Amino acid sequence: MLSAPRVGGLSQALINASINQLSLLLLPLTTYFPFIFQHGFSSISSLHFILTFFCCSWFSPTVVPPKAVVVPVSKDTSTLQYLTIFNQRTPFVPIRVVVDLGGRYLWVDCERDYVSSTYHPARCGSAQCSPAGANECGDCFDGPRPRCNNNTCVVEPGNTVTNTAGPGEVAQDVVSLQSTNGRNPGRVVTVPRFLFACAPTSLLQGLANGVVGMAGFGRHRIGLPSQFSAAFSFRRKFSICLSSTNGVIFFGDGPYVFLPGVDALESLTFTPLFINPISTAPSFPLGEPSAEYFIGVKSIKVNEKPVSLNTTLLSINSEGVGGTKISIVNPYTTLEASIFKAVTEAFINKAAGRNITRVAGVAPFEVCFSSRNIVGTRLGAAVPSIDLVLQNENTFWRIFGANSMVKFSWEVTCLGFVNGGSNPQTSIVIGGYQLEDTFLQFDLATSRLGFSSTLLGRQTTCANFNFTSNA
Repeated sequence: MLSAPRVGGLSQALINASINQLSLLLLPLTTYFPFIFQHGFSSISSLHFILTFFCCSWFSPTVVPPKAVVVPVSKDTSTLQYLTIFNQRTPFVPIRVVVDLGGRYLWVDCERDYVSSTYHPARCGSAQCSPAGANECGDCFDGPRPRCNNNTCVVEPGNTVTNTAGPGEVAQDVVSLQSTNGRNPGRVVTVPRFLFACAPTSLLQGLANGVVGMAGFGRHRIGLPSQFSAAFSFRRKFSICLSSTNGVIFFGDGPYVFLPGVDALESLTFTPLFINPISTAPSFPLGEPSAEYFIGVKSIKVNEKPVSLNTTLLSINSEGVGGTKISIVNPYTTLEASIFKAVTEAFINKAAGRNITRVAGVAPFEVCFSSRNIVGTRLGAAVPSIDLVLQNENTFWRIFGANSMVKFSWEVTCLGFVNGGSNPQTSIVIGGYQLEDTFLQFDLATSRLGFSSTLLGRQTTCANFNFTSNA
């Protein structure tokens, strides 16, 4: 009598009996391992694999979602744009993108070197189209490939540096970045179906060398803050800390600790965020409000003295014109012409009282001074302070010399504010230079901005987050 064949020291009959007994327990796993269940267990290794998965899945601890995630920020010295980097695609590719604080979503150049096994276009009428604001469908007969597929949702991603837009395909792909406890980066976490716009290469014009797109942090359903919040179940909140070298962006709750142990969360002042009912994007669906972040500046003081302004310019009118927004695609703060004139005249007068001599302007700055009598302090150049007064007289954003003065040369130092001309869409645009070493927390859930005075006053900088991993 022939015995049952043996596999790896066990009889095939015993293996088959074991499989029969386990079949009911393992039935739900056919969803995950269809190949094995369709073709049978041809070897003991197959049985070992499935038993290992079953046991380890049953007894392994639950992976706790992160309380926050973190990405680095660097400043491109040629364009003065702020860049971040994270992983996308399968296999993972580090992608470098321009940080667009008020941008609607992530868009990436897909015409050049976009290769990924997990790329999926959003089909017309699918659940991915509506959150992206896609109202049109498109076809492309040269594909299939990224940005060239039939029956897909179409959007127009915008380059807010050049104020241009181009047709893009709504798609999803894997994104990964590091978690954080607020003190160090931790383990890598993944968003398997991150929505973005697949854009043409031509949209990269005007952006820093080496970047592949722009990362939109604005108030939009598929902006980075909203997608990370949904993926990891934390509040729609992010914080940004820019530097002239390397800064940091957090998504989620604090603490936000900088060497030598300074928690920026402990020194925040809060003010409401406002929504402009009219979009300020290069291209947008009709009726969509602005994704950018506006605050309510009520008045401006120079050296703690009020400046006479046309205050109607400080409010957003029914056509979406006026008000104050924060935009780091603007390297310096821009002021509407009459506001610029009033603020700079007051500043020049107060500087003269300190024996600071005005010299010829240097583009893009109209107001410059001799560096000879400007004294350096821990908070930058010792010059008159500029206060943006917010909801009341006791709530103001004070700009010290570190953020108001730009050293053009050893002989010349300029006031880092730019004349925005007459009739700009937004009266005051707070630019990137004025935000450096200032901690900002954007709470989208409560529509509130938390801001610090310069971190230099607390003997740290935005470059002092410890990116040494504790994973």
